[in-house]
Amino acid sequence: MIRSLLGALVAATLLIAPAAAHDAAGKAAKVTLVYEHELPNLPGKSIKGVLVEYGPGGSSPGHTHPASAFIYATVLEGAIRSQVNDGPVKVFRAGENFSEMPGDRHGVSANASATKPAKLLAVFVVDTAQKELTFPLQK
Repeated sequence: MIRSLLGALVAATLLIAPAAAHDAAGKAAKVTLVYEHELPNLPGKSIKGVLVEYGPGGSSPGHTHPASAFIYATVLEGAIRSQVNDGPVKVFRAGENFSEMPGDRHGVSANASATKPAKLLAVFVVDTAQKELTFPLQK
């Protein structure tokens, strides 16, 4: 059931994302909220889909997410280097996924290629009232 829901969400995101998304130039990630919907069976919770696009060599600064957020990320294109908490840095390729638990630190999030773009869809289950989804790591 969850796999079919995630498959449908990924397909919907690919239809929503603009064709120019492959032009995510520069080193900073382009982050776009592509959908949000309150969950009728979980009052106070919503599902939010965030498309993250990296140009060649692009990355995001280390960050955390709201304490209420569970995140399930699927790589849509290219390859993404990722490190959650003090775990190893791993490379995830198109079709692969990873999750982040409430309170996790995302220390590395970057395009694994210096020549090709990469995209991922991050699906958040989070408090409906939560608008800000990413916070820089405190030094």
